[in-house]
Amino acid sequence: MSTQSDTAATDTAATDTAIHTPSTASTASTASRAGLPASGARLSLTGTDLGRPGAVVLHGVDLEATPGEILTLVGPSGCGKSTLLRTLAGLLPALAGQVAQDGRPVTGPGADRTLVFQEDALLPWRTARANVELPLAIRGLGGAERRARAEEWLDRVGLPDLKRQLPHRLSGGQRQRVQLARALAGQPRAVLMDEPFGALDAQTRAGMQQLLVEVLRGTGATVVFVTHDVDEALFLGDRVALLGAGGLTGVRTVPRPRDRGARDDPATVALRHDILESLGSRGS
Repeated sequence: MSTQSDTAATDTAATDTAIHTPSTASTASTASRAGLPASGARLSLTGTDLGRPGAVVLHGVDLEATPGEILTLVGPSGCGKSTLLRTLAGLLPALAGQVAQDGRPVTGPGADRTLVFQEDALLPWRTARANVELPLAIRGLGGAERRARAEEWLDRVGLPDLKRQLPHRLSGGQRQRVQLARALAGQPRAVLMDEPFGALDAQTRAGMQQLLVEVLRGTGATVVFVTHDVDEALFLGDRVALLGAGGLTGVRTVPRPRDRGARDDPATVALRHDILESLGSRGS
């Protein structure tokens, strides 16, 4: 059935996930349509000025996210973290320098990059499964295939019994799980996450961090993850990029990423102190 609401749903999903502009066919996109994992994308910024005309927030950024890594971005409010993420997604053009994926310029949204926001932006008139199915439908997958893939991902995020629920009947953590399933069901090569767990309570947030680690296994996806929380950055990230003072101030390698037991490890404690000092903050 074709309705005005369905048209609005399509438009909203395209904006929300930033993956739905068709791109030139490639081996990676062919693998994705065949249901095979694709290799992670290499995302790079070279001598890049970021922001809007007349309002540059980051100058001369040189940064690369390597295939399959989780790169976390930390910095004070207003320093340009979200601007950098949206530039990688192709939603904002760079003001100078180059933005590239696998060595090719990023000129707009791409089908193999997905953007995940703090606000889940689930469509309220669609069930959990229908929300996960939507980007797959836009990509042209048949009904049986997209239903099967949506149910598989809802199962992977721990919601197999809630597929027919509408968003208003789900908790905040459950809604974020649906958003995560929607983002990953299309098998993107890059997942760009803008403080997706920032609005959750501490216990739910820790659970979502662990879930993200688990569901990313085997996908090969590159992840760029924005957060205000240094401990979250140190748990999730292979490397932590520090933003502030109008640019990139440093990149640190995490000694034991995705290891809860590393929090009190001397190397992690020292790195946490270094990051907080670099950001001009005091941690608890």
